Parts: sequence; C-alpha cells; structure tokens
Amino acid sequence: MIFIDLFSDPICPWCFIGKRRVEAALASRPEVAVEINWHTYQLNPMMPRAGMSQQEYLDLKFGNPDNAKRLYKKISTVGEQVGITFKFSKIQRAPNTLTAHRLIRYAKSFGAEMQSQIAENLFNAYFVDGSDISDIEILVKLGSLAGIPEKNLFVHLQGEKDLEAVKLEDMEARQLGVQGVPFYILDRQYAISGAQEPEAFHPLFDMIAAQNALINPRT
Repeated sequence: MIFIDLFSDPICPWCFIGKRRVEAALASRPEVAVEINWHTYQLNPMMPRAGMSQQEYLDLKFGNPDNAKRLYKKISTVGEQVGITFKFSKIQRAPNTLTAHRLIRYAKSFGAEMQSQIAENLFNAYFVDGSDISDIEILVKLGSLAGIPEKNLFVHLQGEKDLEAVKLEDMEARQLGVQGVPFYILDRQYAISGAQEPEAFHPLFDMIAAQNALINPRT
C-alpha cells in the first residue's frame, strides 16, 4: 500500500487538473494499491467568511482583467487535455473554503474513497456549475450525492466543532513547507509539488513498491 497525503483547495483549478493527472498515473499502475488522504490548504486564508464577488477577487488578485483572462485561457487548454471543461464565466462568488474543507474532513469518516469523491464533487460544483461552495445547503447536496446522510451532514456543518482542527491542519501544512497546491507527499517521504504529468509519479510508485516488497516479501 502506498499512502498519498494530498494538500489541495477546492477553488484551485490546478488541483482539479492534478487530481486527473494522479488518477491517470494510478491507472497506468493498476497493481499498485494506493490510499489518498486529502488535507486542508487554503489558497486565500484571509478571505472573509462570507467570501466576495468573483470580480472583486479577480481585481484584487490580478489587477488587470486581461491577466486573469490569459491565465484562465491557459488553464482551460490544459483542462481540456485531461477531460475538464472549465466554465470560469459561471463563477460569481469567490468563497471562503473553510466549510468545504470541513466537508472533506468529515468525509474521511466514511473512508478515503469518499474523500476523493467529495473533492471531485466540489471541483465540479465550483468550476463547471459555478456554485458557491461556501453555502451549506450546496455542500450538503454535494455530500448527499456522494452517499453521506443529509441530516447528519447538515447538523455537522451547521456547527463548528471541527473548525479549529481544519485551521490547524492548514497551519501545519505551511509549517511543513507547503507553499502552493496541489502538493503530494508519498509514503511520508517523497514530495511532488504542482499538477505534474502522470509520468512524474511513476518512478516514485515503482520505487516505493519495490521498497515495500523488500520489507514485506511474499511467501
């Protein structure tokens, strides 16, 4: 088993692309068993809890709107290559992602695969549907689509008992040296930064698999 700790933010388009690329890497190594654990990293930790309009956010981040257009065009081109059709024009709100991260964290109690499905739902909701993924009702719907009971999830997200734990996880990521996402740590030893092509993962998958075979030889 190879464990991948994946630091990500659901409003990060490169994280969506990175998810597709690591999935492609895993598909080419079907004999390798992998568990992916998703971890909090906020691209905009100072974002107001209520978020802000997308236009205001783009003005603050890029200044000139042409800068945003050029970047989004590049991202859209790369997205098409991995089967993602980004619809940036649909995005009306730049959300604070703390509650979305709480949903991802809660999903872990249903298994690592549920976390990955929730991440997928969040990416699609934000980048394809243009949904406000800070809205609890939308988050409950996304969780329900993945199989998480609505009532339990609504009660959980309405409260804030894990809010400090999510903030702490974000802080710990920065203390580890994570400065951007996606960021992967394989078997708590090897790091890969950025939405790398699938081929970037293959040598590490093969090396870790070989190491595990030496430690736990088949009888």
